[in-house]
Amino acid sequence: MATILLVDDEPDVRDLARDVLAPQGYRILEAGNAEEALRVAREHGEPIDLLLTDVVMPGLHGHELAAQLQVQRPGLKVLYMSGFSLARAQHEMLETRAGLEPGSPILPKPFSADALIKKVSELLGRPSAPRSPFARPRPGPDSRSDPWGP
Repeated sequence: MATILLVDDEPDVRDLARDVLAPQGYRILEAGNAEEALRVAREHGEPIDLLLTDVVMPGLHGHELAAQLQVQRPGLKVLYMSGFSLARAQHEMLETRAGLEPGSPILPKPFSADALIKKVSELLGRPSAPRSPFARPRPGPDSRSDPWGP
């Protein structure tokens, strides 16, 4: 089970993200700001796989939080959330102004449940939707190896 540290100063955003990700099998740790996130991470003795953080918050911003946590937890993946409209030029400007690394993964707010699940799954290398234990691969059109098919 992957663990996600979710950091946003807006409780509604945290609630939404938690309610979407927890049923997908992720363990969610929550914090309302960067200082609280540093404390939660320090007190959590197990690995944290992903930091899901707002870019702009009171106090430390998301990139500053990520930098501190990545020193303590090498290999920590980061997904930023931003309420700014992210056209390509704006994304590049946001990276520069907010101190983000070029190409940093950013999820624009508001986001859909599907967009959040997809982005988190991509970063953690998991399939975006759990497969049913009853699902089986479908053969190609020229394959007759399916005993249940025509």
